[in-house]
Amino acid sequence: MPAAIPGIHHVTAIGSDPRRNLEFYTETLGLRLVKRSVNQDDVSVYHLFYGDHGGSPGTSMTFFPYPDARQGQVGTGQASAVTFLIPEDAVEFWTDRLADAGVDAEEHERFGDTVISFEDPDGLPLELVARSDAPAGDPPEGSVPDEHAIRGFFGVTLSLATAGPTEEVLRAMGYSQTDEDGSRRRYESSGDLGYVVDILEEPQAPRGQPGAGTVHHVAFQTTADEQSEWRDVLSGQGLRPTEIIDRKWFESVYVREHGGVLFEFATEEPGYTVDEDLEELGERLVLPEWLEDRRGEIEAGLPDLSAE
Repeated sequence: MPAAIPGIHHVTAIGSDPRRNLEFYTETLGLRLVKRSVNQDDVSVYHLFYGDHGGSPGTSMTFFPYPDARQGQVGTGQASAVTFLIPEDAVEFWTDRLADAGVDAEEHERFGDTVISFEDPDGLPLELVARSDAPAGDPPEGSVPDEHAIRGFFGVTLSLATAGPTEEVLRAMGYSQTDEDGSRRRYESSGDLGYVVDILEEPQAPRGQPGAGTVHHVAFQTTADEQSEWRDVLSGQGLRPTEIIDRKWFESVYVREHGGVLFEFATEEPGYTVDEDLEELGERLVLPEWLEDRRGEIEAGLPDLSAE
């Protein structure tokens, strides 16, 4: 068996207006644009990566912002909320900051933690969880002071019509149930970022519909040495994983788990600095070498990201 999954590598969602997406995640949330590329399966669309200063695994929220995207519907078969980790004493800072930005937010408690729930401009459900054990991390320079900055992921919530088969997959990945409250069950791994997966079993809820404001997939951290073993584990769970796919900054295996959520198993290496210097991350359009001969065509088809 491969080593247990330590946590989330990245989460990828669907957006609409790429300029608005960039402004919200860099200005309002204070994340750094660490990679400006394209969807390798549809090069007419940006793939924007946000994260900490270096785009470390466990901090990277990424988007496919389709300018003409239809609105999605959050529901079962999806990751229905993405949760970031903030320091315990940063709650007031973030409630004030979101209010100043015109973002409706609700403060509540879950499993003993203070949670701030809100949505991005496309309606994607987001949360901030305040914890005393939030790591110091590597916050990006910008509009949010280091002491209040988002540290990375806390976890995701998966909404499922039937949870049992998905929970078996999580256990095979090294997650253990640690808490329960009504229809919500919490699973945790051993990492210090992105280590939580909450399962929300909602048999009567509508099925999620992909589109702007929904999560496309959740990626979990692996190592290159164990990618093949994870394919075997997933096959053993009755799933049909893809072959290993080179994504330039990591290698990936994809699988749609029993509840309908698309999982990715992404390697920690080589990372976002393989083709850009650390201090220059996200400043220009970067393409994997197999797309470089199409650069002119690709750049001509992408909208301008600079402020109007």
